[in-house]
Amino acid sequence: MMLSKVRGRFDKFEGQIVTADDPFRSSVAVTVDMSSVNTGHEVRDNDLRSDNFFDSANYPIMIYRSTGIRRAGEDLFIDGELTVRGATRPVSLRLEVNGFAPDPGGATRAAFSAVGVINRIDFGVCTSPPILGLASEKVQLDIEAGAVLRRQ
Repeated sequence: MMLSKVRGRFDKFEGQIVTADDPFRSSVAVTVDMSSVNTGHEVRDNDLRSDNFFDSANYPIMIYRSTGIRRAGEDLFIDGELTVRGATRPVSLRLEVNGFAPDPGGATRAAFSAVGVINRIDFGVCTSPPILGLASEKVQLDIEAGAVLRRQ
């Protein structure tokens, strides 16, 4: 039997990034529609929506809220709390600021990347796969975010 990484995304989400004069006081909040999971394989996506994995009928959204931004050596991290299936756990993401630039309409756009790893068992996701080893406990998060900055 050959196992491989499964890549997927969520097609429906919204978020807010609040930038502060002191970047370490900035924050982020994101909600994700769990029924919008998309791995490009309908049967797998339906299984992910089921109560075996995300249980999107009972837990329709995933939430991430930052609690702080910190520097560790040369790296930046966003510390926060992730809620999946009603379970909230601390999650740190390594942050990369890709840049800020004006767009043709005069607004300022920002781009960020963040990566992290969670254990699905910590969130009650697929705690008993039908075949041992079928679903890795480790889930890698790769986030690419863009935003249009607004003055408050």
